[in-house]
Amino acid sequence: MKLDGISVNKAIAEIKNLLKKEKNLSPALKASIKILIALVTLFANRTMLNSKNSSKSPSDDENRKRGSTRKKSGKKPGGQNGHIGARLKKVDKPDKVEELKIDRRSLPKGDYKVVGFEAHQVFDINILRVITEFRAEILEDQNGHQYVAEFPSYAKKDVQYGIGAKANAIYMSQFQLLPYDRIRDQFTDQMHLPLSAGSIFNFNKSAYKALELCDEIIKQQLIKAELAHSDETGIQVDKKHIWLHTASDSLWTYYYPHKKRGSEAMDDIGILPKFRGILCHDHWKPYYKYGCIHSLCNAHHIRELTYAEEQDGQKWAISMKKLLLEINKAVDKAGGKLSQAKSEKYREQYREILEKAEIACPEPKRKKGQKGKTKKSKSRNLLERLKEFENDTLRFMENKIVPFTNNLGEADLRMTKVQQKISGCFRSMEGAYIFCRIRGYISTCRKHGVHATEALRLLFQGKLPGFFDELV
Repeated sequence: MKLDGISVNKAIAEIKNLLKKEKNLSPALKASIKILIALVTLFANRTMLNSKNSSKSPSDDENRKRGSTRKKSGKKPGGQNGHIGARLKKVDKPDKVEELKIDRRSLPKGDYKVVGFEAHQVFDINILRVITEFRAEILEDQNGHQYVAEFPSYAKKDVQYGIGAKANAIYMSQFQLLPYDRIRDQFTDQMHLPLSAGSIFNFNKSAYKALELCDEIIKQQLIKAELAHSDETGIQVDKKHIWLHTASDSLWTYYYPHKKRGSEAMDDIGILPKFRGILCHDHWKPYYKYGCIHSLCNAHHIRELTYAEEQDGQKWAISMKKLLLEINKAVDKAGGKLSQAKSEKYREQYREILEKAEIACPEPKRKKGQKGKTKKSKSRNLLERLKEFENDTLRFMENKIVPFTNNLGEADLRMTKVQQKISGCFRSMEGAYIFCRIRGYISTCRKHGVHATEALRLLFQGKLPGFFDELV
């Protein structure tokens, strides 16, 4: 590995060599130098990790190079020929018409008649507070018995917030991820509607309870899925580090917070123990406890190969990275699946690269009298994984539904990191549970083409979007 152009590995190797030759150093000094070497190695390893050679996210990579890594296409900036853009279009029936008259005093003397008009339309918004008063008729019979008309389900109290206010507050809180205080300011300043942080929390809590059945439906759909994605990320709850797990596919999204990261959490969630399809993930070992077919994320492999190339000087990593990207390109060109002959050809190349890697990155030899496992380099661990899990690494080239990466799973988790950056952390596990269930519902609805606002309005009307109908 290199730090500011200095080869850390080479420098450490030279120091260790000098220590062996030096006979007059005291045992205490030698031990101290070895500890310092270990600390330098640890520091250098952590310093060298970035979003391009590890699973570190770009948002946590302060020193990353800005700008895209994609190659230039040679096309001009902006929309290309044939691209359907988005622009305002005039409507036949505007909400409001203002007629503009010519000041005839400014015209030359003469007779004028109106022959038409030229129309310009301005699209704007008007945020209004709408207060609806329901007046329930009271009838009284000849015996003095009174009968009162029934109020709608959303107007049972003397004064209360309406469906639109509740849906909008949850939309801003759980979808746009704004803190409660900023939502309160928005309602007060823009809508002239007083709203406390406690009310927003109660809206979220009501939505959480109303989504209990929906939550179970999503789980069952993922259990039956042909292909699913899984991932997990750290979150803060009451200043404590826990894990947020996700399972998802192209139509369904499920989130769940748990104190554990491994199989204990996955068992409690209850999806993976019953799942028998293809699971795409990043090789977190607990996933292999489950009896499904596995597919590994090659975006992770690309990043790790970059690290092996740049920091460990492993030339084979360059060849492997090029090969995986070439296979992915060939799969896309072939419509999602390679022929058996083409597939076997690529497997041969894959194995040849790993054979050369065995020479360049051999297994470390056990020292005389050494106990326990021999520590391996990151490059060696990657090499062994690519060798042992060849089928899971290359499954994307032989099965049409298997993707090259676990990007869908990672994308479904990405906004959680945004939430943590904006709001800091969840104050309680209850808040984390509420966020996960509502967020999973909104994500699922959007995947089915239902806008978040509409999905939330339906929820407070006691309904679910139409795609749930046959599943309830």
